[in-house]
Amino acid sequence: MVRLIMPFALLFYTLVTFGQEAAIPAAIAVPTSSKLISHVYAKGVQVYVCIQDQNDTSRYVWTFKEPRANLYADKGYHQLSGKHYLNSDKNPTWEFKNGSKTTGKKIQQANSPDGTGIPWLLLKAISGNGTLANVAFIQRIETRDGKAPARASRKENGLTKEVPYTAEYLFYSEK
Repeated sequence: MVRLIMPFALLFYTLVTFGQEAAIPAAIAVPTSSKLISHVYAKGVQVYVCIQDQNDTSRYVWTFKEPRANLYADKGYHQLSGKHYLNSDKNPTWEFKNGSKTTGKKIQQANSPDGTGIPWLLLKAISGNGTLANVAFIQRIETRDGKAPARASRKENGLTKEVPYTAEYLFYSEK
């Protein structure tokens, strides 16, 4: 009987633990007193521009220009709920369809656990209105792709590249 139960127990444990999301690194953790207000799923692009490397003028590099993403209420990207972009002050902004907005400034980052996605972030909200007026912190987690191209050349100088990415954004208030 034990021989029958053990394989099923092991299979169940593996399925449960494999399906769990990665833990939030301490570097981007919100204060324990924070309360989750909203959780959205982003699908869009990270935009990069090719420039001459200021430290080595014989080299060219891709530098971050801006994010452009749609925000969705569901993981399947079916229910559009807003957009993500840089505002006129070059601060990351999340705007919901109901007109609510919040803007943040990065305070910490951690590498994505699988190494293929852009970093996970912790941002401090610097402004907000509507349903996002009480946002104190924003986390970017579960990133996939979006990294700058590894190589750049003189012939690409001044060009932009849009690199697809997905992420989850969590908005927290302070209690």
